[in-house]
Amino acid sequence: MDNFLKIFNLIFVNIISNPEFFIGIIVFIGYLLIGKKVYEAFAGFLKAAIGFLILGVGSSGLVKNFSPILKGLDEKFSMSAIVIDPNFGYNAANQALNSIGLTASWSMISLLIGFSWNIVLVLLKKYTKINTLFITGHIMVKQAAVATWIVFMAIPELRNIFGALSVGVLIGTYWSVFSNLTLEATNNLAGGEAGFAVGHQQMLGVWIADKISARLGDKEKNIDDLKLPGCLNILSDNVVATGTMMLLFFGVILFAIGEPTLRVHDSSGFSGGIIFITYVVKKSLSFAVNLVVLMTGVRMFVSELVESFTGISEKLLKGAVPAVDCAVVFGYASQNTILFGFLLGALGQLVAIIGLLLFKSPLMIIPGFVPLFFDNATIAIFANKRGGIRAATIVSFFSGVIQILGSFIAVKLFVMESYGGWIGNFDWDTFWPIIGFVMKRFSSLGLIMCVLFMLIIPHITNKGKKEDLQKIEEENYV
Repeated sequence: MDNFLKIFNLIFVNIISNPEFFIGIIVFIGYLLIGKKVYEAFAGFLKAAIGFLILGVGSSGLVKNFSPILKGLDEKFSMSAIVIDPNFGYNAANQALNSIGLTASWSMISLLIGFSWNIVLVLLKKYTKINTLFITGHIMVKQAAVATWIVFMAIPELRNIFGALSVGVLIGTYWSVFSNLTLEATNNLAGGEAGFAVGHQQMLGVWIADKISARLGDKEKNIDDLKLPGCLNILSDNVVATGTMMLLFFGVILFAIGEPTLRVHDSSGFSGGIIFITYVVKKSLSFAVNLVVLMTGVRMFVSELVESFTGISEKLLKGAVPAVDCAVVFGYASQNTILFGFLLGALGQLVAIIGLLLFKSPLMIIPGFVPLFFDNATIAIFANKRGGIRAATIVSFFSGVIQILGSFIAVKLFVMESYGGWIGNFDWDTFWPIIGFVMKRFSSLGLIMCVLFMLIIPHITNKGKKEDLQKIEEENYV
């Protein structure tokens, strides 16, 4: 037994506790299982490991840049701040796990279990009524990390391997059930069998938009009839939009904190005689730089994970409908619709932020690009298809409001104020706070209740739709 414990401790300290090696080994084994040559598997190991190390560079940069702002807000206004963006949220979740002596490897275990559980649920689709496989890898990584923190925070006794397995079942059920919810919506959007589902962060939002929009407006009066300024097209570029938003929001916050306070908490930022306006621009844009670095790292290791996972799933599953990135639906809409959703969501967020300020909230919510653009543009596309411009206006605006107020509730509920970020997307501002509340109230029993509740959903939504489900399977059978 002593020798076994020594070996386990050696593996835990040198591999499991070092996420870059743990992820690399997962990729290496996955490539071997799908028949890749050893040198190809080794290349995948290197890309995955280096990608995670690059992510660490971007992550540490975000923490370093955000620290003086948090201190300045606390000193001058007795206020904390968080950015609602999956990249900030992922970074915050990892910091939170580190604060209790754990690493990102625990969320990787949860991810593996979650993906495997999704495969099992699809294999048993005759009984589960689930036909979608969530394969949006970069989303899975971030959601697994946040879900791991939520469970470990809500149920401290599950901060162990059994807890990681439980998180995997919880997040895997969410991926399976909620991507499955979007099947009817994507079919409506495509005007037939789309052959894909949405596997992202606003799956509940897509389902709601598809269900209510026809009652909110007239689909014949749609956004395509509007003429939007051509200058808004630059906001479709991720880097430009992120840089613009960081400059706008952080610029306002830095000016509000003031030069004297920031010189105390960030003296190195003023080195070389830099004046305040230069500091503000440089500091704001540095957030965009660190986000680009972080996303580059994520893409590197996620692309390897997805290839190894997808290869395995394709050998096991025939006829499963892939649940993919929400950006795929942009091909079913005009640029007008995409930008309209973005702008109305921004307006909703602005109204909610003003509301927090008027009520002297101790927590400032700073909008991030991903929820603002991808959530609201995606939801607007489905709303416009079913209910035209009126439905898209109402749904996108309230989506923006929910992103701010829901994030406020989630950050408080999940004790994230100290870590500077929250995932911020629609599902994580609506459904997941409910999940967290139930688990905090009922502990492990609450987790079981949440899983069982989600598993019941496909039976309710698919009632009377057996023929439609069978048709989807036949269309996608390979």
